[in-house]
Amino acid sequence: MSHRPETLIEAPLGRESVYPDAYDPDLLYPLPRAANRAPLGIVEGGLPFVGEDEWHAFEVSWLNGRGKPVVAVARFRLPADSPNLVESKSWKLYLNSFNQTRFAHQDDVIATLTRDLADAANAPVSVELFDVDADTLAPRQLPGKCLDALDIEVSDYTPSADHLKAGDQVVEETLYSHLLKSNCPVTGQPDWGSVMIRYKGPQIEREGLLRYLISYRQHQDFHEHCVEHIFTDLMQRTKPTELLVLARYVRRGGLDISPWRATPGLAPPSPLRLARQ
Repeated sequence: MSHRPETLIEAPLGRESVYPDAYDPDLLYPLPRAANRAPLGIVEGGLPFVGEDEWHAFEVSWLNGRGKPVVAVARFRLPADSPNLVESKSWKLYLNSFNQTRFAHQDDVIATLTRDLADAANAPVSVELFDVDADTLAPRQLPGKCLDALDIEVSDYTPSADHLKAGDQVVEETLYSHLLKSNCPVTGQPDWGSVMIRYKGPQIEREGLLRYLISYRQHQDFHEHCVEHIFTDLMQRTKPTELLVLARYVRRGGLDISPWRATPGLAPPSPLRLARQ
């Protein structure tokens, strides 16, 4: 049975929803990042990484000045150093509050989204709107070497950094897997994803890395915190000089999230969307 953490007592996640019929920024439910970072030894003002939480919203619509519906796909970016993340169910309800709201111009929609999300995250937020047929939304593949064909035996389905080992040879490589799965920290619903790891340092033993990623299969946590957990374990166990961890989770409720965390100076590939998203 899932357990609702104290920080989620008042959250709309997991509750029956009544979808709004008017714009309401108060629907957004911010959650402090600090509580989930503390067990990893991450403290405010001393983040060991840079990064962003990149969201895509595929159910964005509003009315133009004449009452005609407009539809779009939105891309949002929240900085990893923002004090708060935004709970996804509240985000969906908030976006649905635009459905019967009139805006004279698309720029007014962007300005409203930017203001409200920045207020919730307590940090600057980037907002882009795309036509649903935009080429930039076409699915792509992750770069690097896929680990999923490795013939390994697995018996551990809760996170264990003991699986992570590295040799003496220093390499620079990119590895990825589509076998990432974690669970919602409240409802227990599955969150499916792909994870990419780009690093420079002692070569990571691939079988152990795949076992480690699979070990999140029964773990309950938010997407953002799973990525930070993976980043922290890799830094502590394999000692890379450079590291980037990017997860691209499958959409749920019209929203997908792709958090990434990296040592300063690294950045993810140009925005990409996987077929499962």
